[in-house]
Amino acid sequence: MADSTYKFIPYVSSGLAPAETETRARQLRLEWAARRSLRMFSSRPVPRSVIEDLIMAASSAPSGANKQPWTFCAVSNPALKAQIREAAEKEEYENYHGRMPGEWLQDLRQFGTDWQKPFLEIAPWIIVLFKRIYEKDDQDPSKKNNNYYVTESVGLAAGMFLTAIHQAGLVSLTHTPSPMNFLGSVLGRPENERPFLLIPVGYAADDAVVPAIQRKSAEEVIAWYE
Repeated sequence: MADSTYKFIPYVSSGLAPAETETRARQLRLEWAARRSLRMFSSRPVPRSVIEDLIMAASSAPSGANKQPWTFCAVSNPALKAQIREAAEKEEYENYHGRMPGEWLQDLRQFGTDWQKPFLEIAPWIIVLFKRIYEKDDQDPSKKNNNYYVTESVGLAAGMFLTAIHQAGLVSLTHTPSPMNFLGSVLGRPENERPFLLIPVGYAADDAVVPAIQRKSAEEVIAWYE
């Protein structure tokens, strides 16, 4: 093993029998197939402790050189949510009325989406995930310490966050108003952070509906080399 500044500790395996591994894998396949992106939220409160646990579960994601280059901003303040909605809808209006090409708009039409985003105020929590491009040096403020594979690392954390939300019985949506730089200004984030995803989190509305989509089959998404 190469020289390391870390002290290594034994890895504790789950110790599952092969048959149980197969059972769990099939359960996960079925459970996660039910995960959907939702735009119809209930205003029913979600405890802060639940959001913290879900974020920390996601924060166990792998990252380049263990830099963990992410910040999860958890917003429940109504005034801030209204401010985020106003700015997001401004950008989305421009997108739907000139920025996005016709083919993109046609692809979106089947989902019934438009520039209006009421869920940004209805959902009890908005999680804004920022990627940290570099770290400021505590000893020398002018020095920038690099982070590595930032986009890949933050993408992994985002995926784990969405999965954790679903496993906890809540719903979410990945919202990417473009451009998203206003999020850094609204939330007062430092210059080394860039917005990555905006994720409303909460319970589904009682009358919530989702498009009857079809996901690709195993044959379409897996290339086997055995």
